[in-house]
Amino acid sequence: MAGDEAAVEVIDLGGVTGVGRANGTFGELLQGRLPGDDLDFLVTLPITQSSTATFVSTPERDEIRVVPAHKRKSQRLVGDILRAHGRRGGGVLTLVSTLPEGKGFASSSADLVATARAVGGALGIALDAVAIEDFLRRIEPSDGVMHDGIVSFYHREVRLREWLGCLPPLTIVAHDEGGEVDTVGYNRIPKPYTAEDKREYARLLSVLSDAVRARDLAAVGAVSSRSVQLDARYWQRPRLDALRRVCADIDGLGLVLAHSGTVTGILVADADPDYLAKIEHATARCRALGGPVSVHRSLCVDDECGPLQAQVG
Repeated sequence: MAGDEAAVEVIDLGGVTGVGRANGTFGELLQGRLPGDDLDFLVTLPITQSSTATFVSTPERDEIRVVPAHKRKSQRLVGDILRAHGRRGGGVLTLVSTLPEGKGFASSSADLVATARAVGGALGIALDAVAIEDFLRRIEPSDGVMHDGIVSFYHREVRLREWLGCLPPLTIVAHDEGGEVDTVGYNRIPKPYTAEDKREYARLLSVLSDAVRARDLAAVGAVSSRSVQLDARYWQRPRLDALRRVCADIDGLGLVLAHSGTVTGILVADADPDYLAKIEHATARCRALGGPVSVHRSLCVDDECGPLQAQVG
């Protein structure tokens, strides 16, 4: 599993404290462009790893501090929320995350959503998913992690397309090809989708939406694998063929891709009778390819899919 959260001291200056959390996603079950409005979209795969934000308000001071210091987008978001609600002062924002950066786990989006929830909690401001979308839209394209469960999402417009539901628990054995991908830069890469491509993405989205509602993991895996194949036309992934063979050899559900990241995963149902053997075999085979290998768990189960509410301390 991924490593524990980094130990970061929360600085308490005596103000009201709010805590917010947001899960990451393992890339996307599907990502492409739809006909008609010609909008790019993605379908999330929430995982248990998350970002947690703690915000301590300091009404008597205007400075906004963020720990770690490089989380500038979250620092900007704090100021945007304070100004939008006519609040004076500043505060200290501390972010702790189990989501690696630049890999395709929606770490930036999770940081921002957790930040919004923490600031809202500290200030007694009700920030629902739509309100958070409005704030994030001014900062960067975003994954749909402000919404619980699996959603189809217009990431460039930062707008929900449709809430799809939840799936039985999944495990993802991930291979990392190395390096980091800047999501903003990736979203600037032209992708010359044809009219036929867009029609296929529309069909795949329809099939995937029905599969999630029916909890049909085989159909979900088939659509996700096709999305990986379609993306390969625009982004070369040297280990992709080898990962396909590993998935086929263990009779996995399919591949899942961080389209704007560096990881590709093999999907295995937790209820699979050969679960342990498949995970062990896939992990060993992925390690033999070179590069980091990690194991992740989906968050899309009914008892964990309730809203991640902000807390006030």
